[in-house]
Amino acid sequence: MGKQVVLSARDLRIGYGNKTIADSISFELEAAEVLCLLGPNGSGKSTLFKTVLGLVPALDGQLSVLNQPLARWSRRQLARQIAYVPQQSVSLFSFTALDMVLMGRSVYTGLFSTPSKNDKEKVWSCLEHLGIEHLAERLFPQLSGGEQQLVLLARALAQEPKALILDEPTSSLDFGNQILVIEQVQQLKKQGLAIFLCTHQPEHAMRMADKALLLAKGKVFAQGAVHEVLSINNLATMYGLSDDRVCDYLETSLSKFQAD
Repeated sequence: MGKQVVLSARDLRIGYGNKTIADSISFELEAAEVLCLLGPNGSGKSTLFKTVLGLVPALDGQLSVLNQPLARWSRRQLARQIAYVPQQSVSLFSFTALDMVLMGRSVYTGLFSTPSKNDKEKVWSCLEHLGIEHLAERLFPQLSGGEQQLVLLARALAQEPKALILDEPTSSLDFGNQILVIEQVQQLKKQGLAIFLCTHQPEHAMRMADKALLLAKGKVFAQGAVHEVLSINNLATMYGLSDDRVCDYLETSLSKFQAD
């Protein structure tokens, strides 16, 4: 018996109003699987994420969550299935890390409801799982970039989703915190979560992902098993670079991850 398909798209066309950003997008994301999205700026990656999250309607094609059309899910129901982790979060108020993670429970309790004992226990479990329970009473704006990213990940896990969508989760992190986030993604995959993430760093995709989807010039440039899709030739062609330059970069970058 195969794994559960958590998220799927068929002949998807995405954009805004009458403007198509990308089309002919098809993919499947199963439980305990990581799909990595890569492509040049302006290729439609952000629009695809917004469409999957139900923030922007698809212009054409089919998009399904747990084999049900996306349109059939209410906003709250969808948030219980898919959780989103942004690149960064600007908090206008001085919430503690614990408060930020508790916000993830609002999909069950309501935004202004008092969290129950069960909610608090689940949130604490998320903090412990990521090894950041010591940050609980720290103010979110005063945390480092890596600590903030882990708090946002804990908030997403508090939603108890089937899938996580991560938008460039390592983009603003130092090397040590990049490794930490990559390891957490690998652990969450082992626990059965479906993970759809975007990155500009192919070496991170090679480290984390099972499959890759490359978007370029409004089309799917390539997709499939990550080590087949992220070939020197594909990356060089998509980004307009020579094979030698891509090869040199990847050899240098991937050597950082050999220590384990």
